[in-house]
Amino acid sequence: MKINIKKLFILSFLIIALLFSNFNIVYAEDNAEPNLLSKAAILIDNKTNKILYDKNANEKMFPASTTKIMTAILVLENCDLNETVTASYDAIMSIPQGYVSADIDGDEQFTVEQLLEMLLVHSANDAANVLAEYVGGSIESFVSMMNTKVNELGLSNTHFTNTYGLQDENHYTTAYDLSIIMQYCLKNDDFRRIAGSASCSIPATNKSDVRSYTSTNQLLVPDSPNYYSYVTVGKTGFTTEAGECLVSCAYKNDLELICVVLGGTIVNNVSTRFSESKTLYEYGFNNFSLKNIANPGDVITEIQISNASPDTKLLDLAFSDSIYALVKNSDLNTNYTPEIELNANISAPIAQGDILGKAIYTIDGIRYASDIVATHNVETSTLLSFVLQIGGIFIALLITFEIFFSNRKKKHSMYR
Repeated sequence: MKINIKKLFILSFLIIALLFSNFNIVYAEDNAEPNLLSKAAILIDNKTNKILYDKNANEKMFPASTTKIMTAILVLENCDLNETVTASYDAIMSIPQGYVSADIDGDEQFTVEQLLEMLLVHSANDAANVLAEYVGGSIESFVSMMNTKVNELGLSNTHFTNTYGLQDENHYTTAYDLSIIMQYCLKNDDFRRIAGSASCSIPATNKSDVRSYTSTNQLLVPDSPNYYSYVTVGKTGFTTEAGECLVSCAYKNDLELICVVLGGTIVNNVSTRFSESKTLYEYGFNNFSLKNIANPGDVITEIQISNASPDTKLLDLAFSDSIYALVKNSDLNTNYTPEIELNANISAPIAQGDILGKAIYTIDGIRYASDIVATHNVETSTLLSFVLQIGGIFIALLITFEIFFSNRKKKHSMYR
């Protein structure tokens, strides 16, 4: 067979061009916002509250078992981990068939911590009701506590009707609201530890042998194909109506990001709650960084105190706190200028460390602020003090003179 050299050369050139074209497309999309299949999602920085990604984040969705992070934090705020809880038959029998359980038996006893492990690691719905009944006195009272906490957090698009995510038209939240609830939960170290466990083992009880569970959040499980080493905390959820759900947290390079995906699906036997959470985290970590803008003691400006002594009248003002701003990586070398707000009527005496105003940076719509303080003591001018003292004495003499002669005139008029 005769080989056409010219055609072979052209074909080779087209193949190489196509390969380089595809490479450039992939490279360009590194910084592009992800295109997700999940119905709603959000990626938020835990330190600055800056939203890095948002898809239908304020649309009301069914939360399924992500509900349990609210259940867990209320238990942690109202109980000691070592308290003993006895499960009632009412609490465990109300779980519908097909919902995940830990097969808790009536009158079985656990510590609060063991029940929380079953709740957050295994996603046991019966554990949720047992804890709720113990803390609230009844499940209904505990649900009322959940909605009270929602109101305290200022969340207007969330309402709970049960403790674990049972499907209900009036049991709803949003990706944004769940990110705020998770942000609140992360302030509790016990929540972080338990919700970040890849597995747990519950010791034998008065009714059962040892129970062992692997986390439903595969991002936490090292031998899972969905493992993501930067994830520290997470809670899954699923019902047919809610779809694949996950609220989680990841930490890398001093960034702590909170990610929520709701209404996901299964693609190639992988839940999009895992694949798309990883996609969002990679987008956040690859495109944003914390920039250190100011440190305590850094001088921001100099002012002159008019009534101060000559050697202290020039006063440096410094930041009282560190300021970190979340910026795009392309802006890491940008120098930002703050707005300075000084207190009214600044005058001596001033003590070192006195707050004399604020420095405010506004970056990408986020406000970062620090008090600004005096770097040294400022004494009142000696000359000014002397003049004031002389003035005070002179005024006192005038008043005394006026009173004295006024009295003499009165006496004189009486004897005329």
